[in-house]
Amino acid sequence: MNHDAYDNSYIAGILNSVKTIAMVGASPNDVRPSYFVLKYLLPKGFSVLPINPGHAGKQILGQTVYASLADLPHPVDMIDIFRGSAAVPGIVEQVLKLDPLPKVVWMQLGVRHDEAAARAEAAGIKVVMNRCPKIEYGKLSGEIGWTGVNSGVLSSKKPLMRKGFQSFGVRQK
Repeated sequence: MNHDAYDNSYIAGILNSVKTIAMVGASPNDVRPSYFVLKYLLPKGFSVLPINPGHAGKQILGQTVYASLADLPHPVDMIDIFRGSAAVPGIVEQVLKLDPLPKVVWMQLGVRHDEAAARAEAAGIKVVMNRCPKIEYGKLSGEIGWTGVNSGVLSSKKPLMRKGFQSFGVRQK
């Protein structure tokens, strides 16, 4: 797969199929990007489980923090990586030990590791690199346009309603 550019349908398919997300590198610091993304995704109807060994057992935005992926209480659909690119191979190794495997490994803005991505894809896991699910959701739902940002997505279709505050869902096409 070409990880330099993603079709909107690929990203929309992921965001529409994912319900549970493990966020590796989640931070309780309210000025960190992982905190913003966690805060954004929760009211959109996603279940987000923060992973941060330094805060294990505590809570971030009412969600219990786990030390590692191995400590998760139930399977997740997506792993969202908020760690540097050098940490990705180790995280993917942990992902490949999960049973069942998640559907998606998502690497945040600025995070890319082609070899680790290839390993995940070889195991049947979809991969997104150097993207943010908050930004992609906002773009594909049309929500980002509320602030005057050009989303690059034009549609005459009425937005689909999903659970959550101001959540319009992600358009498939």
